[in-house]
Amino acid sequence: MRVTSRLPDWLTFRRFAAFTTTLTLALVMLGVYTAATGAGLACSAQWPLCDNGLLPQSIPSFIEWFHRLVAMVTGWFILGTAAWAWRGGDRRARVPATLAVVLLPLQISIGAVTVTLSGLFPQGYSPPTQGAHLVVALTIFTALVVTTLRAYEDHYDRPRLLRVQHSLLAAALTLPVSVLFSRVVVSLSYSPAAQAAYYGTSLAVFGAVVAATTWLGDTDADLGRLRYVTGAVLALVFASLLLGRDLVYYTPQVRAYNLGVVALAGVLLLAATLAAYRAGDGGRSLVATSRH
Repeated sequence: MRVTSRLPDWLTFRRFAAFTTTLTLALVMLGVYTAATGAGLACSAQWPLCDNGLLPQSIPSFIEWFHRLVAMVTGWFILGTAAWAWRGGDRRARVPATLAVVLLPLQISIGAVTVTLSGLFPQGYSPPTQGAHLVVALTIFTALVVTTLRAYEDHYDRPRLLRVQHSLLAAALTLPVSVLFSRVVVSLSYSPAAQAAYYGTSLAVFGAVVAATTWLGDTDADLGRLRYVTGAVLALVFASLLLGRDLVYYTPQVRAYNLGVVALAGVLLLAATLAAYRAGDGGRSLVATSRH
């Protein structure tokens, strides 16, 4: 029996996967906010307890416990997405959904080390650990984005090329917004809230480019070469996300390097967007052949 036969009509696998992906993005934002406020230090040398107890006794411990609660709920949704994919959701979504589940224990372990596991890892709250935490989180998020794309594959009512155009355009319009919240803009404070907003908008850019890259693989061979450009954009956005976690001392030289990374990502993203729209204007047959 398919899972969907026992659920309300509005609750479909593709919607469940999309919600899980969105929830994961929100969790990353909350995790960045938690780390930026130093709330995890409230549990230093006493993880999994905080403030020597189970219940929050201060604002920092409340933030940490709330982050754990959201992480637990998100984890169950990720497990549910993979289980649904295997029990009748979509075969093409099984591999990325399973990858997200496989990485969950690693992410949880790194999160424990980040707030110092019972004092056994005195360097737990360090740049390398934070970097690893972000890398695994981004990998899980990417796997869920691909899972959602595969789940929707048979339900799109727009040509594939048009989807590529809209995804790249959305990413190109969102990238400047993310830069406003980043450390590149000297006039604004890189507060915990700004950091959360920066990672939320940057992940939106990243997810949109992942979608475009995925769809480009199923289009005309000439247009498919744009994947090299969008792949470079993904690498550059990823580099800027790492720099935003203070993995290195943020000197004026590092800021200039960060600005160069973001600027190059913007140029390549704009070039890919223009190329995709030119393909639509000059090759209407491509649109027709990309329809299901």
